[in-house]
Amino acid sequence: MSEKLFGTDGVRGRANSWPMTVETVLRLGAAVGHYFRRNQHDCRVVIGKDTRLSGYMIENALTAGFTSTGMDVFLLGPVPTPAVGYLTHGLRADVGVMISASHNPAHDNGIKLFGPDGFKLSDKDEAGIEALMKNGIEPAAPNEIGRARRFDDARGRYVEYAKSTFPFRRRLDGLRIVVDCANGAAYRCAPDVLWELGAEVISIGVAPDGHNINQGCGSTHPEAVVSKVIETRADVGICPDGDADRVVLVDEKGQAADGDQIMALIATRWAEEGRLAGNTVVATVMSNLGLERYLASKGIALNRTTVGDRYVVEAMRAGGYNLGGEQSGHIVMTDYATTGDGLIGALQFLGCMVETGQKASQLAQVFEPVPQKLVNVRYEKDKAPLAADAVRKAIAAGETRLGSDGRLLIRKSGTEPLIRVMAEALEPALLDDVLSSVVDAVRAAS
Repeated sequence: MSEKLFGTDGVRGRANSWPMTVETVLRLGAAVGHYFRRNQHDCRVVIGKDTRLSGYMIENALTAGFTSTGMDVFLLGPVPTPAVGYLTHGLRADVGVMISASHNPAHDNGIKLFGPDGFKLSDKDEAGIEALMKNGIEPAAPNEIGRARRFDDARGRYVEYAKSTFPFRRRLDGLRIVVDCANGAAYRCAPDVLWELGAEVISIGVAPDGHNINQGCGSTHPEAVVSKVIETRADVGICPDGDADRVVLVDEKGQAADGDQIMALIATRWAEEGRLAGNTVVATVMSNLGLERYLASKGIALNRTTVGDRYVVEAMRAGGYNLGGEQSGHIVMTDYATTGDGLIGALQFLGCMVETGQKASQLAQVFEPVPQKLVNVRYEKDKAPLAADAVRKAIAAGETRLGSDGRLLIRKSGTEPLIRVMAEALEPALLDDVLSSVVDAVRAAS
């Protein structure tokens, strides 16, 4: 294993190709089990998954790896990623696993790991696990092999917890809500939570077949909800992604609101209520410059991190902050969850609707975004386009032209062989010109 196993959010790749092969996943399970096993007995791991066909294969391989090192395995079945974080801590497990490639197509899959506190693993933990995989893992003695069993109450426990985060003694009675579950992990629990809180629920993306997760639906394709909201005259639409750790909202007019807008709304209300810890929001370098300017106008600081909700959470914990997230829709509220939670994020927005009596369109567009564009450039794995002189010169020239009225961000994807080129500028023409020059240089070097 010469390549680095872990990316920005666990391990991810095409199913039945490295690293998502049975052999590698089995060894990963054994390495994680060995790394977290505290003593000879009573060590456990919880494993959840989304609805991809390859989830069965990966679940079985992980189970074999964990039990071979003496870990007992609790199989949760299809549940959202935040449910795994919640249940890892709640069931006093030593480690939690979510089998999912999040918003990626069905042919991909991934493995996200949680520590006993329910938070995602640190870079240090991941490096330790990779070292074990390279150096070898000692199996348990025959009489110490672990057991595996289904845990049938996982979804019910998460449903009840999610409902408990909604404002006390408030209900969703009278609201018509479209929810698109992306044919993914939340296809049962999200409609259940909304219905049990009193809403009239119109569900789409709730017929997973192993192949249709994120296919023309969910947070990466909100147009499905936009159409349904307009057709049914719904009050709001909710779009989680395949593992439901992020969300995009659609107002009654069919206009989508991303994670930046949702964070701006929650931050403003929490600051007014004295609930915003440190009067600070944590977001990544991808969040819009308009969010930063809006928060500053309210006396709220924005702390930026590298891309990945795991790094957002690390900064939040280090600074004692309780609100953060990503433009893509990860909304992290450590008062309620250990990771991004699309459903609980949506419930906070719905709580604002109920408490203020305002329509979704009055709440969802909190600030005017600075024009922003993102272009993904695919590169050959043996190439290093960001190291090319022509690319460096194009980036430097673009930054000079943008000055203080814009931003340029170029980075490698942590999950795919892509260079992501993002530019912001108050002048749309300048934005297009700078973006084109950098993209052309990256493509030439790819």
